[in-house]
Amino acid sequence: MEDRLQMDNGMVPHKIVSVHLQESTLKELAQVAPSVKEQSVSSTQMDEVTPAATFGITVKSGLGVAKSAGQGEGEKSKLEKESEHENECNSLSDKETGAGEHHHLHLSSCHECLQLENSTIESVRFASAENIPELSDDCNSKLEEKNDDCLARGIKRINLVGKPPNVLIYLGSETAKVEFEQIKSVLQECIDADSYTIYQLHEEQVLKAPWIDNSLLLIIATEEPISVENHKQFMKFLSKGGKILGFCSSFTFDGIQIKRKNKLKKTVHEVVVSKTNSTEIKLNLLVSGCIFEEVMKEDTSKVKILSQLNNADKDTVIVHLTYGDSGGEAILSQAHLELDINSMDVQTEDDFNLLKISNTKRYEVLKEILVSLGLSCELSEIPMLTPIHLLSSDEETHLAFLKWLEGNVDAEGLRASSKVSLKFVSSCESKMKITPSLMPVITEMGSFTSEHFSLKTYQQNLQTKKLGKILLFTEVTTTTMNLLDGLMFELPEEMGLIAIAVRQTQGKGRGGNVWLSPMGCALSTLHITVPLHSNLGQRIPFIQHLVSLAVVESVRSIPGYEDIDLRVKWPNDIYYSDLMKLGGVLVNSTLIETTFHILIGFGFNVNNSNPTICINDLITKFNKEEGTKLKALTADCLIARTVTVLERLIDIFQEKGPNGVLPRYYKYWVHSGKQVHLHNEEGPIAWIVGVDDYGFLQVHEEGKGVESVHPDGNSFDMLRNLIVPKH
Repeated sequence: MEDRLQMDNGMVPHKIVSVHLQESTLKELAQVAPSVKEQSVSSTQMDEVTPAATFGITVKSGLGVAKSAGQGEGEKSKLEKESEHENECNSLSDKETGAGEHHHLHLSSCHECLQLENSTIESVRFASAENIPELSDDCNSKLEEKNDDCLARGIKRINLVGKPPNVLIYLGSETAKVEFEQIKSVLQECIDADSYTIYQLHEEQVLKAPWIDNSLLLIIATEEPISVENHKQFMKFLSKGGKILGFCSSFTFDGIQIKRKNKLKKTVHEVVVSKTNSTEIKLNLLVSGCIFEEVMKEDTSKVKILSQLNNADKDTVIVHLTYGDSGGEAILSQAHLELDINSMDVQTEDDFNLLKISNTKRYEVLKEILVSLGLSCELSEIPMLTPIHLLSSDEETHLAFLKWLEGNVDAEGLRASSKVSLKFVSSCESKMKITPSLMPVITEMGSFTSEHFSLKTYQQNLQTKKLGKILLFTEVTTTTMNLLDGLMFELPEEMGLIAIAVRQTQGKGRGGNVWLSPMGCALSTLHITVPLHSNLGQRIPFIQHLVSLAVVESVRSIPGYEDIDLRVKWPNDIYYSDLMKLGGVLVNSTLIETTFHILIGFGFNVNNSNPTICINDLITKFNKEEGTKLKALTADCLIARTVTVLERLIDIFQEKGPNGVLPRYYKYWVHSGKQVHLHNEEGPIAWIVGVDDYGFLQVHEEGKGVESVHPDGNSFDMLRNLIVPKH
């Protein structure tokens, strides 16, 4: 419930936990609850935090009462048994609320919802009749064929193995926040910030989190002994084509072992490094006090020595190892390539000077190692923030907005907001101040030009009644999610707001993840309003599914583009086949009285082959395979088409409920006939059968029938370790 829920003293809660309250406690709370006009319920991470609509919350003045969906008869609270109401879906009766206005949301155990659940399964059968080809489970072999064939030809690609662009840093059992930030900062100076995100792999995640299939590189930077279980996981990662970089760690395998040499510990030595072009580079580095020795002298083909100390023993300090048949490899170093000089406890001034002189060479060696492990080290500078342009779908809407604006800004043209305050000016001024918290908005449309965005193309492809009519466009911003915050609650509904950027410097993903925003992405945040007492208002989690579907249909509904293999992955991702992610959706919702104000952030790769793949890559691939001449698409076109399709999908949902859109959703989703494990990787197997009335995944576990499941909060892959909701 990010940024939206605050206590009276202005503090922001960091953790929200459901508790079971007895009837007497509920009545006491109801009596003392203050009267508050504005309710704020946010579903920043609809797929990770169970939303209000799923729990059956009674939203009242100052009090929200939560009850788990799908409770068994024997586990129902006394309150529910004694509650009398003509509608089964209401979780509390009027006479029990006690304080102010209240609104009733559905329980998924009610009769109507169970009927919808059954019809959902019928929709899956309907979708299956569309002759959708079965998707192969063997992603690796399929991917190799694709890369070797069309995608790799003529297209510059960083990530040829198809893994998401995650770099993980493992620092052992301790939290090691400072060490993580040190290593992360060094890496960010080496690798392309637009192509990779860097996370810490915590001890508790090694065995549980599905990071193995979702990471390009694992960095092990701890001197602690590696447990047998963790070692098996790291070897499994290598066997699947993963790359490991060891910084003075105890991790080894195959023909290499570590030998301690205490006289070397925390000393600075000259190191000779063999470069890939067969030249050598000499530099001074801090060494760990350990060296590598080969065990199996008869077979050293998998071991390559990259660096030795320039001493009498020629001690080996950096080695390269290969593993398995899928391209797994590791470079292990007992020299501190990762540590910044200023962060080290250097013993003498001479040592400091030696390291300082070698610092440029240290980065050169580190970059070469990263490149040899398959990463890109072409750096991109963080761009400067740019002014915002106020654009509209037509002249009439533009004039109406400017008239509304006159009475809603101060004398300086300022519209204040806690996130980003907007200062409206008629034209661009050379000395305009632009900060993350204060941004100028140029209201004169006639002077607008951009090589990355065509207003005419946007206007031609936007065919909506309300959505996306008022546009805040900027070349570079922090995140589009913040730009609409000061306008959306008061602007007339017919003036639908959308913010579009070419680049973001602080893009947000699900669960606090970083959303990479390189040039060529379609990046936008759309504002919509949804009445609480409506089909969609009662099933808010479906919004992310509708947006994902709208992105896919924005391409596949264009004549000739129907077979571009763009698909939806539950709950909020856009995929190329079932292989690679190229887009995602993030939703924030705020409930004010009886209206949800919803910010939908969506981003998808249109013309950027890195860091994974983009829509125009798929079009190029399709043209080669089919002999067609489909044109490349642009972000301005696809954003407008996505908003147009989304408005139509919302209208259908409001009229017909989930079954109005599920046949189309299933036509494009990647999960048909797939199996998942519940609870953990060794857990029971279940078949995915569809989506329930609230947007959660439905699975069929043999002997147990169909159950709804939700994710375990994992930030790497939503379809690993799904769990059945506990009552």
